[in-house]
Amino acid sequence: MTDHPYTDDDLRTEAARQHAALTADLDFMGIGEQMKGQEVTPGGEVDWDDFRDATFEAAQRSIHELVTGAASLSEWAVELGADDLEPVEHAVSLQADGRPIVRVHFAFEPGMPEEMRTAFVEGVAEEIARVL
Repeated sequence: MTDHPYTDDDLRTEAARQHAALTADLDFMGIGEQMKGQEVTPGGEVDWDDFRDATFEAAQRSIHELVTGAASLSEWAVELGADDLEPVEHAVSLQADGRPIVRVHFAFEPGMPEEMRTAFVEGVAEEIARVL
């Protein structure tokens, strides 16, 4: 028996539950507050404060819908962090009728060289294309 009445799996499960709860009841006004002063375009040429009220509110509403409609990845996120893996922008998508039907995202050990990451992603994409 351990020093604690819980396991690492118990901690990860609770962390994932709380992570998911943070977006389950999203504060619409809080989204607008978070947008204030933030850049819209890279380089800081435009920020959200530059828009008229109606345009800002439409963007705020769209952001709220995107966040509340997002897939729950809380368990995945907690597991990645616990395993010290970092998600990367690399992804492989399969399309049908002009829209994605499968998307594979990747996470790697922080010290893995970019060339290895790229080779791995390209290898996965090639193997998927080969079997389709």
